[in-house]
Amino acid sequence: MKFYSGFALLDDLHFFDEFLKQNDYTVAGFSYGAIKAARYAAESRERVDTLQLFSPAFFQTKKESFKRLQIGGYTKDPEGYIQKFLEGCFAPCTLQPIRTGGDTLDQLDELLSFVWTDTLMETIRSKGIHIEVYLGLEDRIIDVEGSRIFFIPYATVTSIKKANHFLQECL
Repeated sequence: MKFYSGFALLDDLHFFDEFLKQNDYTVAGFSYGAIKAARYAAESRERVDTLQLFSPAFFQTKKESFKRLQIGGYTKDPEGYIQKFLEGCFAPCTLQPIRTGGDTLDQLDELLSFVWTDTLMETIRSKGIHIEVYLGLEDRIIDVEGSRIFFIPYATVTSIKKANHFLQECL
């Protein structure tokens, strides 16, 4: 199994243990990592049976002002930005211990400006790859409804009530 981590994150795989298909032919990614996983599945010549996208970064419905605000916040104070970002990822649950690192302004820009397209999804499906998308309905990071609407024609979409960006259910 090949896994791609979220923006600024290291060792985040364990958060998705209950959903992951542990085999040699699964590619998975969380948030920003979902972009990387989808590109890998579309471009790879290796066998891929299942693509799992956990809380895929979906910002194409956000205004440019939102994106500029994010870039500006990161530019002014990268550490503070990452801290607030992680708090948002775990909300409404308590912030969990997680390793961070390797984040760059270019990655944040890619994350915010990436557009999921019908062409990308059709390319993946035309290779016989089964696509699974998992969304937390309490996710405060991505556009959950826009994401759900976009992915439904291409994937099995699982919506988890009361779950955050990390798909943790909060009471």
